[in-house]
Amino acid sequence: MPEGDTVWQTARRLHDALAGKVLTRSDFRVPKYATVDLTGRTVLDAVSRGKHLLTRFEGGLTLHSHLLMEGAWKVYGTGERWKGGPGHQIRAVLGTADRAAVGYRLQVLELLRTSEEDRTVAHLGPDLLGPDWDPDLALANLLADPGRPLGEALLDQRNLAGIGNVYKSELCFLLGVTPWLPVGALPADRAAKLPALAKRLLEANRDRVVRRTTGLRGQDLFVYGRAPRPCLRCGTSVRVADQGDGSQERPTFWCPSCQAGPAPPPGTAQRWRDRYHRTTG
Repeated sequence: MPEGDTVWQTARRLHDALAGKVLTRSDFRVPKYATVDLTGRTVLDAVSRGKHLLTRFEGGLTLHSHLLMEGAWKVYGTGERWKGGPGHQIRAVLGTADRAAVGYRLQVLELLRTSEEDRTVAHLGPDLLGPDWDPDLALANLLADPGRPLGEALLDQRNLAGIGNVYKSELCFLLGVTPWLPVGALPADRAAKLPALAKRLLEANRDRVVRRTTGLRGQDLFVYGRAPRPCLRCGTSVRVADQGDGSQERPTFWCPSCQAGPAPPPGTAQRWRDRYHRTTG
């Protein structure tokens, strides 16, 4: 699942493969940009901003993409078979003399002037893996709406950028509270350490193939994806439920014994509980 660390890794792969090289192929397979041709332009750099990707080209152009839940950029060498998915899922191809960057399942793909990048990312809060990281501002953003459930506040990229469902669940576990606890009810000592803890988790994983939060051999995550298996700390069955307004799938995992605070509203657990019991039973 693409979160801030995954997008940072993707930006680095794109930068290493394309930066400083001239495009010999430019293929956009979306109606809006079907006639756009960037061939002959030099790729300047590729950077991440929270969960957003910005690939910049000479001439003041930037390709903005977002992986959302299932998107991916894959890099292939000359003659290497593309294997990121079926051809109809390809949305963009950027090729040089020796590399091809292929964008699969990109639901957000936008070509804009580099000078206008802010209209796509200016709304974001401090980036956990970016040069603008500001822990005090991130905490102030989170606490600005004290009645909001902590899990929802962590996912709001306007507060701080880079956290998705996995880190939301893992952070709440490490803080010892449920994702439905109002932000204002988070004990002051735990609130104070939240920004640094979030940054430490993403920084530790930005260079890893497999995301880990536990430090335990063979057990990568404390709660995410573990329902209904036992909690690694207390043995209680890990639970899963929806969080949010239902407009997006937000499976949220927690241990009812290790994490204090409200449980999810009635009825939000059944769909995910059925799914995870089938896959783990």
